[in-house]
Amino acid sequence: MTALDTVSSSKSHGGVQGVYRHDSAATGTAMTFSVFVPPHVPGRRLPVLWYLSGLTCTSANVTDKGEFRAACVEHGIIFVAPDTSPRGEDVPDDPAYDFGQGAGFYVDATEKPWAAHFQMRRYIETELPEVIAKQFPQADMARQGVTGHSMGGHGALTIALRNPDRFRSVSAFSPIVAPMQCPWGQKALAGYLGADQARWRPYDACALIEDGARLPELLIDQGGDDPFLAEQLKPALIEDACRRAGMPLTLRMHPGYDHSYGFVSTFMAGQVGWHAARLKA
Repeated sequence: MTALDTVSSSKSHGGVQGVYRHDSAATGTAMTFSVFVPPHVPGRRLPVLWYLSGLTCTSANVTDKGEFRAACVEHGIIFVAPDTSPRGEDVPDDPAYDFGQGAGFYVDATEKPWAAHFQMRRYIETELPEVIAKQFPQADMARQGVTGHSMGGHGALTIALRNPDRFRSVSAFSPIVAPMQCPWGQKALAGYLGADQARWRPYDACALIEDGARLPELLIDQGGDDPFLAEQLKPALIEDACRRAGMPLTLRMHPGYDHSYGFVSTFMAGQVGWHAARLKA
């Protein structure tokens, strides 16, 4: 495993907020992520909550604006926030905000030129958890939860549905629940994976549920005034998929809230507490 470089480290709420960089074998680039470790008794291992960010974001968006640290201290949870894509001068990009760097969609790309670096599924599912387990011995990898926002909500749902034994708790903020049925997802999946829609299904939460994937329960927080609600997010589709599958879903609609971190930060503490209740030893 390559060395881990500390980009920054600061005390916050009695714990340590760090930003780290390492060379990724999955993406073939340097990757940056943030980790908050709350104060804890030495030798005590703490559960881990993963947070996957949305389009245009890096790990800095939630680290700076997510307002998660006080809740993580209250409940004794380590908070890990990866980047959304590989980056760098040698990494292909697209002028649009919803494709290329900052828009990895948590897939393993198969199409040129994206396949060389855009291996975000492998990075999030396999490589980064190994880094966290090795570099943060206080992390209890037997107790993991995952959440995310928008594109990151799509990532959280699909990664959990593909790996149900890894996560004790799964939630999302304003997720793209059916990328095969919305413009953001159709563009990204076609670009990264090609025209064969059978190859898209492992990256669509509704399709995964239709194909038999199951979770014990699922929580979604959604702003009622989100401008992307009708065209891109379509939470009614996952309501229907869960109903037909008999899978418990709590969909909390919040009137007046949009798609921004004003919304995410308002309900972040509630989600951290929800995960904490399910991550207790």
